[in-house]
Amino acid sequence: MSTLNERAWQLCDAMVADAEQLGIRVATLGCGTRIVDCGVAAAGSIEAGRRLAEVCLSGLGDVHVVRSDDEAPTEFEVRVATEEPVAACMASQYAGWEVQGEKFFAMGSGPMRAAAGREDLFNDIGHRERPDCSVGILEGGKLPPENVCFDIAAKCGVAPDRLMLLVARTASPAGTVQIVARSVETALHKLHVLGFNLKRIVRGSGTAPLPPIAENDLKAIGWTNDAILYGANVTLAVGGGLDDLATMGPRVPSCASKDFGRPFSEIFAQYDHDFYRIDPQLFSPAIVAFVDADDPSAEPLRFGSAAPAVLTESFAAI
Repeated sequence: MSTLNERAWQLCDAMVADAEQLGIRVATLGCGTRIVDCGVAAAGSIEAGRRLAEVCLSGLGDVHVVRSDDEAPTEFEVRVATEEPVAACMASQYAGWEVQGEKFFAMGSGPMRAAAGREDLFNDIGHRERPDCSVGILEGGKLPPENVCFDIAAKCGVAPDRLMLLVARTASPAGTVQIVARSVETALHKLHVLGFNLKRIVRGSGTAPLPPIAENDLKAIGWTNDAILYGANVTLAVGGGLDDLATMGPRVPSCASKDFGRPFSEIFAQYDHDFYRIDPQLFSPAIVAFVDADDPSAEPLRFGSAAPAVLTESFAAI
């Protein structure tokens, strides 16, 4: 089987071939690293974001942007489904790499994390790999300079000309879509924090409302977080029965947090825009359901609820 990075590289090549249609820009730095601007200087598009989200999943998940039902707070929603949730969401999609350089910062996700294997998370989930190419997704407002590309390539164990980085700011069509496509990932991450064995999760699917494209990154951070915290609905198929989840389940959705119930922009401001001061229990979907992968006739367990009033308040500036 191809590595996560090799699968993602093929998807990136296809995006590059459709660059004009997607509204993205492609440049090759002197060191040979390819930079795919999906939403910094480039306008990007919703379709670019959908395909960017599938790159985040290393091709192990399907992402669709579809019309919402009449009672939904937004016109569209983002649906994601994967048959390999741990590899797709935790080894690849999870934004676990703070990429830093002189006057540069971005949150890094994508299969480059599996190539670097630097996070303790990989001790639990496996999926470290040594590919001959590497792909990363950067959420930030600037394109990475060469010294940052050299550093990433070295940590991934590849030559700089075998590195491809896709970049989008939060307040862009592509950036917004790829963040809202993280509904399943946030549920898995919360379960990992709670000590659940993620290897028992055999498939996952989720939906979340697609907010409008904000005029600045701060507002976009608020809207995209609210879409997950108050509107995401995730279903996970679990092997080994559901007995332990009857106790753990209520702690999984975002309503388990003391910070739940207000627009994220207010919560973020309360903590001086420091993510690490926010209650970590907040970062999960509004609703999480568990189904027994071994017994389809078993009654599913469902926890949490959507908070449409909070979404209406959050998106009131639309």
